[in-house]
Amino acid sequence: MNAFTAPITPQAERHLEALAEELEISSSRYEAAERSYTSLGEWLHRPTSTVLTYDPQVYVQGSFRLGTAIKPISEAEDYDVDSICEFRNLGKFSLTQQELKTKLGVEIKAYAKAQGMNKPVEEGRRCWKLQYADGAQFHMDIVPALPNEGSMRLLLEQKQLDTSWANTAIAITDNQHTSYEIITEDWPRSNPKGYAQWFRAKVVEVRTRGLFENRAKAEVEAMPTYKIKTPLQSAIMILKRHRDLMFADRYNERPISIIITTLAAHAYKGEETIGKALVSILNGMENHIRYDAQGNALIANPTDPLENFADKWPLHPERRDAFFEWLRAAQNSFLEAAMHSDRRKITDAVARGAGRVIAERAGDKAFGVAAPTVLTSGLVSSAAQAKESAVRLEGGGRNA
Repeated sequence: MNAFTAPITPQAERHLEALAEELEISSSRYEAAERSYTSLGEWLHRPTSTVLTYDPQVYVQGSFRLGTAIKPISEAEDYDVDSICEFRNLGKFSLTQQELKTKLGVEIKAYAKAQGMNKPVEEGRRCWKLQYADGAQFHMDIVPALPNEGSMRLLLEQKQLDTSWANTAIAITDNQHTSYEIITEDWPRSNPKGYAQWFRAKVVEVRTRGLFENRAKAEVEAMPTYKIKTPLQSAIMILKRHRDLMFADRYNERPISIIITTLAAHAYKGEETIGKALVSILNGMENHIRYDAQGNALIANPTDPLENFADKWPLHPERRDAFFEWLRAAQNSFLEAAMHSDRRKITDAVARGAGRVIAERAGDKAFGVAAPTVLTSGLVSSAAQAKESAVRLEGGGRNA
């Protein structure tokens, strides 16, 4: 599809801003998630904990850390809170992946029982899943992990690649990994802290652009990422909702969030409104896919250049095709909306991407709004109240 080059209309700007507000989850949801993994961290550090000596640190990862979580399509769906439990005093030659996962599983099952959780703890491929009560409307996936800085740094140095993010690298468990049951250096790699820091740098940079007072900048930097709402985060939320709707019946083919988020962050040029950011991202994200000599797509993890987020595409070409099918559909919906000034035409275009009900609600809200939000120093006024939360959410300490 040809790039959209016309100026986005003020009416479309307002509608897309209202759409992002409709998708955004409340602060109370983030705070409930924070209380949950904080509580688990405290449980793992109680005096009778069987893993206390390993210094387990629980911290959130994924969309709840990045501030890109969205409301489920249906009230019957759960929020998915992804977290890590990193055992800081263990190494890969101390035990197998299976043994590490079992150790954490014992404690999580005991925690669920002590908390009176009626739903059973489930084992996933890489994680343990805690199912909260129906009223909470979320579950927490906890991935067991070990520090992996030394191995990661050595690997990257051997390949003459950037080692900037090696200090936050971890090794994780995967019950389908060939070395799952043996003691070995070969563990699956991950770096959710590093990725969150990379993404946050883009978020903080645009939020503090033009704020020349040191106090204002310091306040923004103290805020948890989910409180520093930028057009980048809002655009990603809109794109994720479009993806969820489009692939509601084709879940295994749907483009994964990490690919959407990474390409969007690369394509984002610091636009100060949601509409302009969305247009820029949809026009540019495809340009950040590289290809090897065999024509296979490369979408590198910015904190681990040896990891390719599109590595499953050669084995599952339907996933590659689904990504470009999704991108074209998103372009058709939102770039069309961007060119209209008529409320009905904008709503119809947005409805194709986000759903009719939410598009209509956004339209009702948008056309009573004077103008789209731009970035000003006034948007950081709540930063001081967020500092304590920032330490917990963005840290990685015992109760993070």
